[in-house]
Amino acid sequence: MSNSNQYLASISRKVLTALAGLFLMTFLAVHLGINLLMLKSDNGITFSLVAKFMATNPLIKVIEIILFLCFFIHILLGIYITLKNWAARPVGYKVAQRSYTYFMSKYMIHTGVIIFIFLLLHLWHFYAIKIGVAPKNEVMKDTHDFYPLAIEYFQMPLFSVGYIIAFIFLGFHLSHALQSAFQTLGLNHDKYTPAVKMISTIYAIIITVGFSAIPIYFLFIYKG
Repeated sequence: MSNSNQYLASISRKVLTALAGLFLMTFLAVHLGINLLMLKSDNGITFSLVAKFMATNPLIKVIEIILFLCFFIHILLGIYITLKNWAARPVGYKVAQRSYTYFMSKYMIHTGVIIFIFLLLHLWHFYAIKIGVAPKNEVMKDTHDFYPLAIEYFQMPLFSVGYIIAFIFLGFHLSHALQSAFQTLGLNHDKYTPAVKMISTIYAIIITVGFSAIPIYFLFIYKG
C-alpha cells in the first residue's frame, strides 16, 4: 500500500471511530433519560411501558443493530489506532508538557477497556435476558419486565458500587470524547474549541451523576 493510501486508510479509521463515538454519546443521553424514569414514584409503570416499547418496536431493533456496530467499530478501531500510534513512537518518547488533554488522551484506551468489561457484564445482566440467552429472573413477570430486576440488582451494595465506579471511568472517557471527535473531524477552531471542551465536560458530568443517582436512590431512598 502506498503512503497516500495508508494515510487515507488511517484517516478513515479515525473518522469512523469518531462518528461511532458521537452516535454512542447520543445513545447514552437517551438511555439515561429512559433509566431516570425508574425514579418516578409510580412503581415503575412509566419505565416499564417505555422499556417494553423499546424492546418490541421494529425501528428500535434496527437502531440496536446500528448501536452494536458502533460499539464494535469504536472499540476495535480505537484499540487498533492507539496500539498503532504507540508502535510508531520512537523509543524513549516523552512529552514535555503533560497537560490535562495529554493525560486524558493517553488513558482513553485504559478507560475504554474498563468500560468494555462493564458493558459485557451489563449486557449479560439485562440484554441477555431480553433476547433469551440468559434465563428470566424470578422477580420478572416477563422478559421485558426490567424494573423489579433493576431494583434487585441496585439494592446489592457490591453491584451498585461497581456500577458507580464504572460510570466514573466512563465520565473520564467522555470528558475527552467530544473534543477528540471534533479534532478528528477537522472541526477544531480557536473560537469554539473552548466551548466544545466545556460541553464535553458538562456532558460527562451529567452522564456520570445521572446514572450514579439510580443505584444511590435504590440503596438509600427507595422504600418499596
